[in-house]
Amino acid sequence: MRVAAIIPAAGLGTRMGGTSRKQFMLLDGAPILLHTLRKFLACGVIDEIVVALRPGDLEWFGRELAAERPSKPVRLAAGGGYRQESVKNGLAQVSGEVELAAVHDAVRPFVSVEQIESVVAAAARTGAAILGVPPVDTVKQVDRTRIRTTLPRERIVLAQTPQVFRVELLRRAFGQAEADGFVGTDEASLVEHLDVDIEVVLGSDRNIKITKPSDMALARLFLHE
Repeated sequence: MRVAAIIPAAGLGTRMGGTSRKQFMLLDGAPILLHTLRKFLACGVIDEIVVALRPGDLEWFGRELAAERPSKPVRLAAGGGYRQESVKNGLAQVSGEVELAAVHDAVRPFVSVEQIESVVAAAARTGAAILGVPPVDTVKQVDRTRIRTTLPRERIVLAQTPQVFRVELLRRAFGQAEADGFVGTDEASLVEHLDVDIEVVLGSDRNIKITKPSDMALARLFLHE
Protein backbone atom coordinates (compact mmCIF):
# COMPACT_ATOMS: atom_id res chain seq x y z
CA MET A 1 0.00 0.00 0.00
CA ARG A 2 1.56 3.27 -1.14
CA VAL A 3 1.58 6.05 1.48
CA ALA A 4 2.20 9.77 1.09
CA ALA A 5 2.99 12.19 3.91
CA ILE A 6 1.56 15.70 3.67
CA ILE A 7 3.20 18.36 5.84
CA PRO A 8 1.37 21.71 5.95
CA ALA A 9 3.95 24.40 6.65
CA ALA A 10 2.33 27.61 5.47
CA GLY A 11 1.21 28.87 8.90
CA LEU A 12 2.13 32.26 10.30
CA GLY A 13 2.85 30.96 13.82
CA THR A 14 1.30 33.95 15.59
CA ARG A 15 1.44 32.29 19.03
CA MET A 16 5.22 32.11 18.88
CA GLY A 17 5.62 35.89 18.81
CA GLY A 18 8.44 37.76 17.11
CA THR A 19 9.01 37.75 13.35
CA SER A 20 10.25 34.19 12.78
CA ARG A 21 7.65 31.61 11.90
CA LYS A 22 7.94 28.58 14.13
CA GLN A 23 8.43 26.00 11.35
CA PHE A 24 11.57 27.85 10.22
CA MET A 25 13.07 28.53 13.65
CA LEU A 26 16.44 26.85 14.07
CA LEU A 27 16.80 23.80 16.28
CA ASP A 28 20.40 22.60 16.51
CA GLY A 29 21.21 24.61 13.39
CA ALA A 30 18.39 23.32 11.18
CA PRO A 31 14.82 24.57 10.67
CA ILE A 32 12.20 22.70 12.73
CA LEU A 33 10.47 21.76 9.47
CA LEU A 34 13.61 19.98 8.29
CA HIS A 35 13.82 17.95 11.53
CA THR A 36 10.20 16.92 10.97
CA LEU A 37 10.80 16.03 7.34
CA ARG A 38 13.75 13.80 8.29
CA LYS A 39 11.46 11.56 10.38
CA PHE A 40 9.33 10.79 7.32
CA LEU A 41 12.37 10.33 5.11
CA ALA A 42 13.63 7.76 7.63
CA CYS A 43 10.31 5.90 7.80
CA GLY A 44 10.13 2.91 5.48
CA VAL A 45 6.33 2.91 5.12
CA ILE A 46 6.30 6.44 3.65
CA ASP A 47 6.79 6.43 -0.12
CA GLU A 48 6.56 10.12 -0.95
CA ILE A 49 6.21 13.48 0.80
CA VAL A 50 4.48 16.75 -0.06
CA VAL A 51 5.31 19.92 1.87
CA ALA A 52 2.82 22.79 1.54
CA LEU A 53 4.45 26.21 1.92
CA ARG A 54 3.58 29.84 1.43
CA PRO A 55 4.45 30.77 -2.18
CA GLY A 56 7.20 33.11 -1.02
CA ASP A 57 8.95 30.26 0.81
CA LEU A 58 9.01 27.72 -2.04
CA GLU A 59 12.30 28.82 -3.60
CA TRP A 60 14.17 29.13 -0.31
CA PHE A 61 13.01 25.80 1.07
CA GLY A 62 13.66 24.18 -2.31
CA ARG A 63 17.35 25.01 -1.81
CA GLU A 64 17.27 23.60 1.74
CA LEU A 65 15.65 20.44 0.40
CA ALA A 66 18.22 20.01 -2.38
CA ALA A 67 21.02 20.24 0.17
CA GLU A 68 19.31 17.51 2.21
CA ARG A 69 19.46 15.08 -0.75
CA PRO A 70 16.21 13.30 0.14
CA SER A 71 16.09 9.54 -0.25
CA LYS A 72 12.52 9.54 -1.60
CA PRO A 73 10.38 11.90 -3.70
CA VAL A 74 9.58 15.20 -1.96
CA ARG A 75 7.34 17.70 -3.74
CA LEU A 76 6.58 21.27 -2.71
CA ALA A 77 3.04 22.66 -3.01
CA ALA A 78 1.73 26.19 -2.61
CA GLY A 79 -0.11 26.36 0.70
CA GLY A 80 -3.28 28.34 1.32
CA GLY A 81 -4.35 30.96 3.79
CA TYR A 82 -5.31 28.35 6.36
CA ARG A 83 -4.42 24.74 7.17
CA GLN A 84 -7.42 23.14 5.50
CA GLU A 85 -6.55 24.75 2.18
CA SER A 86 -2.86 23.85 2.51
CA VAL A 87 -3.59 20.17 3.13
CA LYS A 88 -6.07 20.10 0.26
CA ASN A 89 -3.44 21.59 -2.05
CA GLY A 90 -0.88 19.07 -0.81
CA LEU A 91 -3.31 16.20 -1.37
CA ALA A 92 -3.70 17.32 -4.99
CA GLN A 93 0.05 16.78 -5.47
CA VAL A 94 0.25 13.12 -4.37
CA SER A 95 0.76 10.55 -7.10
CA GLY A 96 -2.12 8.50 -8.44
CA GLU A 97 -0.88 5.27 -6.86
CA VAL A 98 -1.11 6.61 -3.30
CA GLU A 99 -3.80 4.93 -1.18
CA LEU A 100 -3.11 6.47 2.25
CA ALA A 101 -2.32 10.09 3.16
CA ALA A 102 -0.57 10.84 6.47
CA VAL A 103 -0.97 14.50 7.46
CA HIS A 104 1.56 15.74 10.00
CA ASP A 105 2.16 19.10 11.68
CA ALA A 106 5.34 20.79 10.46
CA VAL A 107 6.23 21.64 14.06
CA ARG A 108 6.03 18.14 15.57
CA PRO A 109 9.66 17.07 14.99
CA PHE A 110 9.76 14.47 17.77
CA VAL A 111 7.29 11.96 16.38
CA SER A 112 9.04 8.60 16.19
CA VAL A 113 9.33 6.36 13.16
CA GLU A 114 7.58 3.64 15.20
CA GLN A 115 4.62 5.93 15.88
CA ILE A 116 4.32 6.78 12.19
CA GLU A 117 4.38 3.08 11.33
CA SER A 118 1.75 2.26 13.97
CA VAL A 119 -0.79 4.85 12.89
CA VAL A 120 -0.27 4.03 9.20
CA ALA A 121 -0.88 0.35 9.95
CA ALA A 122 -4.10 1.20 11.81
CA ALA A 123 -5.35 3.36 8.92
CA ALA A 124 -4.50 0.63 6.42
CA ARG A 125 -6.76 -1.66 8.44
CA THR A 126 -9.63 0.74 9.26
CA GLY A 127 -9.38 3.59 6.75
CA ALA A 128 -8.85 6.35 9.32
CA ALA A 129 -6.54 6.66 12.33
CA ILE A 130 -4.80 9.36 14.37
CA LEU A 131 -2.28 9.53 17.17
CA GLY A 132 -3.65 10.72 20.50
CA VAL A 133 -2.78 10.80 24.20
CA PRO A 134 -5.09 10.76 27.24
CA PRO A 135 -5.02 13.95 29.35
CA VAL A 136 -3.36 13.82 32.76
CA ASP A 137 -5.10 16.96 34.05
CA THR A 138 -8.75 17.29 35.01
CA VAL A 139 -10.61 18.76 32.04
CA LYS A 140 -13.27 21.42 32.59
CA GLN A 141 -15.90 22.68 30.18
CA VAL A 142 -16.27 26.43 30.63
CA ASP A 143 -18.39 29.34 29.51
CA ARG A 144 -15.87 32.19 29.34
CA THR A 145 -14.40 32.12 32.87
CA ARG A 146 -17.12 30.00 34.54
CA ILE A 147 -16.86 26.22 34.90
CA ARG A 148 -19.95 24.44 33.61
CA THR A 149 -18.95 20.79 34.08
CA THR A 150 -16.04 18.39 34.52
CA LEU A 151 -15.46 16.14 31.52
CA PRO A 152 -14.61 12.47 32.17
CA ARG A 153 -10.97 11.97 31.24
CA GLU A 154 -11.53 8.38 30.14
CA ARG A 155 -13.61 9.72 27.25
CA ILE A 156 -11.08 12.33 26.09
CA VAL A 157 -7.88 12.20 24.07
CA LEU A 158 -5.59 15.02 23.00
CA ALA A 159 -5.22 14.70 19.23
CA GLN A 160 -1.76 14.53 17.71
CA THR A 161 -0.41 13.88 14.24
CA PRO A 162 0.15 12.02 11.96
CA GLN A 163 -3.50 11.66 11.08
CA VAL A 164 -3.82 9.03 8.37
CA PHE A 165 -6.73 8.40 6.00
CA ARG A 166 -7.55 6.60 2.81
CA VAL A 167 -7.04 9.18 0.06
CA GLU A 168 -10.55 8.83 -1.35
CA LEU A 169 -12.03 9.34 2.13
CA LEU A 170 -9.95 12.46 2.79
CA ARG A 171 -10.86 13.92 -0.60
CA ARG A 172 -14.53 13.27 0.11
CA ALA A 173 -14.16 14.96 3.51
CA PHE A 174 -12.64 18.06 1.91
CA GLY A 175 -15.39 18.16 -0.70
CA GLN A 176 -18.16 17.88 1.89
CA ALA A 177 -16.55 20.49 4.13
CA GLU A 178 -16.34 22.91 1.21
CA ALA A 179 -19.97 22.25 0.27
CA ASP A 180 -21.11 22.84 3.87
CA GLY A 181 -18.82 25.81 4.58
CA PHE A 182 -17.29 23.76 7.39
CA VAL A 183 -13.79 24.59 8.67
CA GLY A 184 -12.18 22.00 10.95
CA THR A 185 -9.27 22.35 13.33
CA ASP A 186 -7.64 19.18 11.99
CA GLU A 187 -8.20 16.56 9.29
CA ALA A 188 -9.95 14.22 11.74
CA SER A 189 -12.64 16.84 12.34
CA LEU A 190 -13.35 16.91 8.59
CA VAL A 191 -13.69 13.12 8.49
CA GLU A 192 -15.85 13.21 11.65
CA HIS A 193 -18.10 15.62 9.75
CA LEU A 194 -18.84 12.66 7.43
CA ASP A 195 -19.86 10.58 10.48
CA VAL A 196 -16.98 8.14 9.86
CA ASP A 197 -15.29 6.29 12.72
CA ILE A 198 -11.62 7.08 13.37
CA GLU A 199 -9.29 4.84 15.36
CA VAL A 200 -6.99 6.39 17.97
CA VAL A 201 -3.46 5.01 18.31
CA LEU A 202 -1.52 5.87 21.45
CA GLY A 203 0.87 8.74 20.84
CA SER A 204 3.53 10.16 23.14
CA ASP A 205 4.04 13.13 25.44
CA ARG A 206 7.26 13.73 23.50
CA ASN A 207 5.36 14.28 20.26
CA ILE A 208 4.98 17.95 21.16
CA LYS A 209 3.70 20.67 18.87
CA ILE A 210 6.05 23.64 19.08
CA THR A 211 3.70 26.61 19.27
CA LYS A 212 5.03 28.99 21.91
CA PRO A 213 8.47 30.19 23.08
CA SER A 214 8.61 27.89 26.12
CA ASP A 215 8.25 24.86 23.82
CA MET A 216 11.65 25.61 22.29
CA ALA A 217 13.44 24.94 25.58
CA LEU A 218 11.69 21.56 25.83
CA ALA A 219 12.52 20.82 22.19
CA ARG A 220 16.21 21.50 22.78
CA LEU A 221 16.13 19.19 25.80
CA PHE A 222 14.49 16.37 23.79
CA LEU A 223 16.95 16.84 20.93
CA HIS A 224 20.04 16.70 23.10
CA GLU A 225 18.77 13.68 25.03
